[in-house]
Amino acid sequence: MTLIILKMLLKEILMKVFDLHCDTLYKVVTLSHDFSCSDFDVQTDVDFDKYLQCFAVWVPDDLSVKQGRSLFDKAKSTLIQECKKYDIKLINSLKEIKKSNCKKLGMFTLENCKIIDNDISYIKYLAESNIKIATLTWNDKNCIGDGAMVQNPTGITEFGKRAVCEIENQGIVIDVSHASDKLFYDVCEIAAKPFIATHSNSRSVTAHRRNLTDEQAKIIFENGGIVGLNFHNAFLNNEPEKASIDDIVKHAEHFLSLGGENSLCLGGDFDGGNLPRDIENNRNLYDIYNIFLQKNYSKAIIDKIFYENAVNFFENFDIC
Repeated sequence: MTLIILKMLLKEILMKVFDLHCDTLYKVVTLSHDFSCSDFDVQTDVDFDKYLQCFAVWVPDDLSVKQGRSLFDKAKSTLIQECKKYDIKLINSLKEIKKSNCKKLGMFTLENCKIIDNDISYIKYLAESNIKIATLTWNDKNCIGDGAMVQNPTGITEFGKRAVCEIENQGIVIDVSHASDKLFYDVCEIAAKPFIATHSNSRSVTAHRRNLTDEQAKIIFENGGIVGLNFHNAFLNNEPEKASIDDIVKHAEHFLSLGGENSLCLGGDFDGGNLPRDIENNRNLYDIYNIFLQKNYSKAIIDKIFYENAVNFFENFDIC
C-alpha cells in the first residue's frame, strides 16, 4: 500500500468533489424527507476538503406541464430550505465556485425541459430561478426533442432549435444526458457553446442507449465539454447486478483513452438509480478514489476527474 493511499484511508488527505448530478432533491420533495435520508451524506464537511453537489429537479415524463411546473417551484423552495438547514451554499454565479471558502456548495439544475412547453419566456424564469444546467429531455419526447428511449426518434423540434439558443443566451449549460442520438447530433449543429453529459457512461463498455458512443464522447471532449461518470448499475455493466467500482474505473479508462483527461468528471446519480453492490452512498467516493490509485493513476489525473475538470469547465463557460 502506497503512502498516499494510506493517508487517504486515514482521512489525512481530504479530497475535493464536484458531482454533476443527483436526484436527491426529487426524493426529498416527493417523499417529504430531508437531505439526511438520502444517498447524499450531508455531513460532507467532515470527510471532504470541498464538496459541490449539483441538485437536479427531475420532472418525470408522465407529469403534465402544470404538474411539472408545480414540482419545479416546490423543489426550488425546498432546495433553499435544505441548503440553509445543512449549511450548504447555493451557487448564484459560476464565478463563486473557486472563490467560495465554503466547504459545501450546491448548484440547482433541471432534468427534463418539458416544463418549458413551447414558452420561450419560461427559460428566463429558469435562469432567474438559479438553474445552471438544463438536461434537455428525460427518456421520452418533449417540446425540445426525443429522449434516449424513444423508438424512431426524429430529433430536435423547431421550437427546440429556438430553445437551445435561448438556454445558452440565459447562461444555462446544455446537458445531453438522456438525449437520443438524433437529438445529440442536432444539438451539435445548433449549440454555440460547449455542452455536457452530466451522467452518462461509455456505450462501448456497456451497451445501453443511455450511454455515449465513442464519437459522441470525442465530440464533447474536443469542443470543451465534460462528461460525468454515472454510478447506476445498468449503465456500468451489461449484467447490472454484477456492477462494482471496478466498472466505474473501466468506463473512466475508456473515456481517458479517447482523450478525456481534461473532460472526465463525476455524475454519480445518487438517489436516482441502483448503485453498485460496493457503493452505499457518497462517502464511498473515497473507495473509488483509492481504486484509481491502486490502478496506478496519478493523483493529478484523479483530482481532475473528481473536481478540477468540472470547476474549470464552469469557470470557462462563464466567460464564453
